[in-house]
Amino acid sequence: MITGVRSRGSRLRSSAFGYANLVPFVFFALFPFYFMLITSFKSNAELYSLKSVPLWIQNGVILEHYRYLFGRTEFLTWIGNSLIISVTATGISLVISLLAGYSLARLRFRGAGSFGTAVFITYLVPPTLLFLPLSQVVVWLGLADSITALMVTYPTFLVPFCTWLLMGYFRTIPREVEECALVDGATRMQTLRKVVLPMAVPGIICAVLFSFTLCWNEFTYALTFISQSAHKTAVVGVTSDLIRGDIYFWGSLMAGALIASIPIVIVYVLFLDYYVSGLTAGAVKG
Repeated sequence: MITGVRSRGSRLRSSAFGYANLVPFVFFALFPFYFMLITSFKSNAELYSLKSVPLWIQNGVILEHYRYLFGRTEFLTWIGNSLIISVTATGISLVISLLAGYSLARLRFRGAGSFGTAVFITYLVPPTLLFLPLSQVVVWLGLADSITALMVTYPTFLVPFCTWLLMGYFRTIPREVEECALVDGATRMQTLRKVVLPMAVPGIICAVLFSFTLCWNEFTYALTFISQSAHKTAVVGVTSDLIRGDIYFWGSLMAGALIASIPIVIVYVLFLDYYVSGLTAGAVKG
């Protein structure tokens, strides 16, 4: 009896210690969202008052910043543009990365290992060094100042990392499964489509989440290639239209940032387990 009470007490202490360790992380992760939320509901008088407390609302909740965001800007259009660009660029990158990653992981040809390393090194090149030559390519293709320009250029930094990630995940799949399918008469593409891809779902979801997040949050290319307000993404539109010289529309800025972050949060909450398993498997075996 005494032993059972002690073991129960030790379990409670262990659980309490574990949750206590999570408190700093939860605070660090959620504080930006909390600050954006309360700032978006504060009046301008309270935002600019030196006597106000920044961590809570003192003078009542207002919705004026949200009305300004939806009524005086093209925020919904920006959100739609971001969604279209992110989905399209992610789809293009995923198809290319699946074929390239499987070829480098399974097919034997001269220089496969060196080419795989070169693909990953390409990802390490800073985007700030690439947007100048890419801008010339975009102009040459006649895609300047259109969302198509971003759909074409985003895969340049999505494909290398996704290919490397999927290479590592494909290597975790036993070769024997594919060999059995090939012996039974399946072609290499049928093996990839019907055998390998269903087993590589965590890795594919990880690549999709990574690509979608980068596209949604990308700023440099979207700012450089797009000038018309109707073609801007949410990240660039909120920043450029709500920061005018030295005037910052803080309430509407925080409202736009909060709403624009919601799709990413929802996606990660739904697919977090797949993301972690796919990323760790690719890292270990790649």
